[in-house]
Amino acid sequence: MRLVWKSLDKMRCLRKRSTIPFLGFLITFLLFLNLYIEDGYVLEGDKRQLRETSVHPSSSERYVHTFRDLSNFSGSINVTYRYLAGTPLNRKKYLTIGLSSVKRKRGNYLLETIKSIFDQSSYEELKEIVVVVHLADFDLAWCENLVQEITRKFAHHIIAGRLLVIQAPEEYYPSLDGLKRNYNDPEDRVRFRSKQNVDYAFLLNFCTNLSHFYMMLEDDVRCSRNFLTGLKKVITSREGSYWVMLEFSKLGYIGKLYHSRDLPRLAHFLLMFYQEMPCDWLLIHFRGLLAQKDVIRFKPSLFQHMGYYSSYKGAENKLKDDDFEEDSIDIPDNPPASLYTNINVFENYDATKAYSTVDEYFWGKPPSTGDFFVIVFNKSTKISKIKIVTGSDDRQNDILHHGALEVGEKLVGTKKGKQCSSYITLGEFKNGNIEVQDVDHKIAFDIECVRIVVTASQKEWLIIRSISLWTTQPPSQ
Repeated sequence: MRLVWKSLDKMRCLRKRSTIPFLGFLITFLLFLNLYIEDGYVLEGDKRQLRETSVHPSSSERYVHTFRDLSNFSGSINVTYRYLAGTPLNRKKYLTIGLSSVKRKRGNYLLETIKSIFDQSSYEELKEIVVVVHLADFDLAWCENLVQEITRKFAHHIIAGRLLVIQAPEEYYPSLDGLKRNYNDPEDRVRFRSKQNVDYAFLLNFCTNLSHFYMMLEDDVRCSRNFLTGLKKVITSREGSYWVMLEFSKLGYIGKLYHSRDLPRLAHFLLMFYQEMPCDWLLIHFRGLLAQKDVIRFKPSLFQHMGYYSSYKGAENKLKDDDFEEDSIDIPDNPPASLYTNINVFENYDATKAYSTVDEYFWGKPPSTGDFFVIVFNKSTKISKIKIVTGSDDRQNDILHHGALEVGEKLVGTKKGKQCSSYITLGEFKNGNIEVQDVDHKIAFDIECVRIVVTASQKEWLIIRSISLWTTQPPSQ
């Protein structure tokens, strides 16, 4: 073990044209080392050496104590936070929303962002969220003035335990001088993004035990109406599937959702590589290390960037998410189900991709009369609306030219899996699409299957872009 770390020390001294290959190796090695340590195979002397050698030579000694739990990535970082407003409640909430904010040279959007979070949430939704603001600027006078404004405008949310304002003291930060100049960034840019990584790490660390899920926002964001309801629908639809990060905006570090159980590892990860690259790049590596290969992003976006000036030097930043919709967010429920088709699938465009609200689709070779695409629910459900879209913008002829939509009951086991033995036709596809309202009023039974049936062969391939189902909620919900 000591020989390995000595080798890494030598490698660190070599000047390389690119730090990415080395970083990839180091990340993988440290993940393996973490598993090795957690299994109890490392002696206390090795742990002590790990803590000593993991700190970059240019970092201050005061950085060492932030890595006391490096040998256990699931442990929290030892930071004594200042509570500037509010205190945590004993009861875990459903969602924590984290914001980190610093003093800007031009503009300040934090108060508008907090207001949007609360204004766009219903009374019932407010019961399930807690907002944590990390004021990460070392200008204590600025922090004090801002806390007074927050307290004056959001006093009732603070009293209700829905809003906390915290600060990690400056002495817990690593040295921000003499940092690596990766990507030829200017020194002040490297300092800004490196500190931002640490800001986020301390915020994540604080939020670990506040809720079941964690959403990261930036401090210049506008929210869609009832965004929490949309999030919960998506989380429910992905029950039984593995994910590390779900994305509800395509911009920066906005609208990124995590399981709270992953926050300690993410916090340690950002601290370990704080000076290597910007946080949104590090997140890609983190997601990959935890075995989520692909981006899982949902449309429409639930959050929009609203600032005109960046927190870095007040530079103009007019980026907008063109997938954002502020009103009439109607994310489908898509209850958990298994999907089957006898249509020949092209490459990896499998059936499950049509049933996801992620921007992907099913793509099959030309279907024949009688071919089917069936959704079998894990448990019977009441459906209020069904909407199916075929084809795509760049392949407008790959639609279902002739097909019918059916719903079924009475599940039976077959060699190819479960199928319904009784179906009722709801309607025919027109121009490749179908939408049926008030399904629960037209069908007397709880639905166990939804089936698309090809009623005439076609020469064109078939893209099923989206299958969207809305359930009828019980009166108690």
